[in-house]
Amino acid sequence: MRTPMRADARRNRELILKAAGEVFVGEGPDAPLEDVARRAGVGIATLYRNFGSREALIRGVAAATLAELRGAAEEALAGGDEPFEALRRFAHTALNLRIGAVLPALSGRIRIDEELAELRARTLRPVQELIVRAQQAGRLRDDVVFGDVPFMVMRLTLLLPGGGFAEDEALAHRHLELYLDGLRPEAARARGAGLPGPAITAARFIRATDRIVGGNDG
Repeated sequence: MRTPMRADARRNRELILKAAGEVFVGEGPDAPLEDVARRAGVGIATLYRNFGSREALIRGVAAATLAELRGAAEEALAGGDEPFEALRRFAHTALNLRIGAVLPALSGRIRIDEELAELRARTLRPVQELIVRAQQAGRLRDDVVFGDVPFMVMRLTLLLPGGGFAEDEALAHRHLELYLDGLRPEAARARGAGLPGPAITAARFIRATDRIVGGNDG
């Protein structure tokens, strides 16, 4: 049986993961781990006690990002909001995780093994439920498929050249509201035509994230 972490140890681990995500986005996954420790406000020994290697830390960042995304979706589902507002709430929370900046920064450094694949599947299920609920309530256009929403969030959180986190985040939330308006059924009726491009099914989304995170070509 695994011994529960002390509150201070758990807090240190969370600080390290948050700092690592920020440093890897800004400097790449080969950035000095001393920079990560300094940003987290811990010693390098504390970092290595939590993550024995750079690869373990990179994997930890990916897993933590997925877990936070799942938590955001589950919280939106349980929040009691009407279905489209729940989806909107999730999308804005997901933007704050900067998944479109964090995961590509780790490209080619993560192997999608059975454990990570299961974590990804557990993350995608509540996201899909948010979409289905909104469509069943007539609040989300029928031609939106599963991958449209997470891909939208990922694209909006890609860092702009020369921009800073704060500026990019503010722009992303502004543009998300414009995108969300386009997801409503009345937007589809006003346009009077189907969406261009291929539908991003769950399987297609998984293949795409395999390429982004694992650096695979398939």
